[in-house]
Amino acid sequence: MPRAMRVEFPGAIYHVMDRGDRREDIFINDVDRQDFLKTLAEACQKTAWQVHAYCLMRNHFHLVLETPNANLVEGMRWFLSAYTIRLNHRQKLFGHVFSGRYKALIVEGSGNGYLKTACDYVHLNPVRAHLLGTEDRLLAYPWSSFGWYLAASEHRPGWMRVDRLLGEHGIQDDSAAGRQEFERHMEARRLEEADEEELQPLRRGWCLGSEQFRQEMLERMDGKLGESHSGELHRETAEQKANRIVFEELARRGWQESELATRRRSDPDKLAIAVRLRNETTLPVKWIAARVQIGTAKGAKSVLHRSGRGQHQHKPARADEPCAQLEFQSTV
Repeated sequence: MPRAMRVEFPGAIYHVMDRGDRREDIFINDVDRQDFLKTLAEACQKTAWQVHAYCLMRNHFHLVLETPNANLVEGMRWFLSAYTIRLNHRQKLFGHVFSGRYKALIVEGSGNGYLKTACDYVHLNPVRAHLLGTEDRLLAYPWSSFGWYLAASEHRPGWMRVDRLLGEHGIQDDSAAGRQEFERHMEARRLEEADEEELQPLRRGWCLGSEQFRQEMLERMDGKLGESHSGELHRETAEQKANRIVFEELARRGWQESELATRRRSDPDKLAIAVRLRNETTLPVKWIAARVQIGTAKGAKSVLHRSGRGQHQHKPARADEPCAQLEFQSTV
């Protein structure tokens, strides 16, 4: 059976889900969950993704994310690969972590309630899985984005976006009163009987939206290039972003392009440019090494690892904030 084509366009919203290989656990302990969220934060930095909701379960995860730059495939390739490498290294495992191809249901973001349906489904996952007692608040489950909706804006990571979901709940202000109202809405929703007809598109469909939106998505797919070719086009977009970063850094230093070739490979400023490219794009080290002219991919990877490690500090979570506050960076 042929794979469904990924629909990518600026501002697209997706409900993304992936399971462990053979339905095995993708999180061995809480350190793995923290690392997954740290890797998600890095992916958002590289791609400009905005996350509307997430929930980490034992053997799968849910994300509702928005892609301002039409780069779901490119970003997910880096994100899942990076987490797999880190988990295997930390737990001394080998092989696949995730089961085949991730599911990406495209969600209409028109304000007609489809985003609310997707995000509420994600936030209520711990209830459906019987991970919370009847007396427990939804906030008691630490591995979902629900806690960020109840936190003040200055305590949220930059990649968490709450305004659209609050708006679909009829809450206009991201204030203490608005956040309390959102919690009341969600606590009331957990007591409602699940509408199986409403949930079917989330579980088995490819599109969540109105018939008009569905037709628009079908038109976007009609006659498009195959997925592998499409990936090459989006790779070109990543290279355009990388070149913009290089030009910004050259201008900031007052350099000409030719100075990348004349300066030595270990020049600290050249390495700083390479580290920024590594942190803010999904391009491989081989491309970065050639673009900034810092030597072979093998040598550059070692140098970038040391340079990047020196630039980032661990940001500890506050005792009263969700564990997702662990946003420190890695250079893997």
